[in-house]
Amino acid sequence: MTTETKALIVIDVQRGFDKPVWGPRNNPGAEANIKALVDAWQERGLPIVLVHHDSVKPGSSLRPGQEGNHFKPELDGVRADLVFGKKVNSAFHGDIDLDGWLKTRGITSFVLAGIQTNFCCETTARVGGNLGYHVTFALDATFTFDLAGPDGGVLTADELYRATATNLHGGGFATVTSTKEILSGF
Repeated sequence: MTTETKALIVIDVQRGFDKPVWGPRNNPGAEANIKALVDAWQERGLPIVLVHHDSVKPGSSLRPGQEGNHFKPELDGVRADLVFGKKVNSAFHGDIDLDGWLKTRGITSFVLAGIQTNFCCETTARVGGNLGYHVTFALDATFTFDLAGPDGGVLTADELYRATATNLHGGGFATVTSTKEILSGF
């Protein structure tokens, strides 16, 4: 890792994603990898940003005030430098001006982890890349769920996971890598 300050942005690691309504998920090791990244950032005193999805849908377990809106146990006791909510996919369009917060601190790069790979994580990575940040996408510190398309066909969580990695890498939005690779750079 270089001497520049690299923030860790953790997206939507919330209990509501444990509900069966989401369907089959992939990458059962994601939470352990998220915790490993958070622990490494805490040990080094580097900036950690925790983002939670505050759904506006009436039946959503991710609505504020619901147990599902709370962070998963892997984030218990985390010393976060910034915690905020969002109602859309990108953390750059949340309740806080994330771009302004990062720029004020001279942060030009960040590592991204969280839930869901192909929605909030991918969207935040794309917007971050568009804004000129060097984004490192910890693919194995994310997970997603099977998803039906407009034709009724279903893409598995693993297929969506690979598509996100391809989109981010091929589009030049982010460096897609593993938790092990990120931590070996410390």
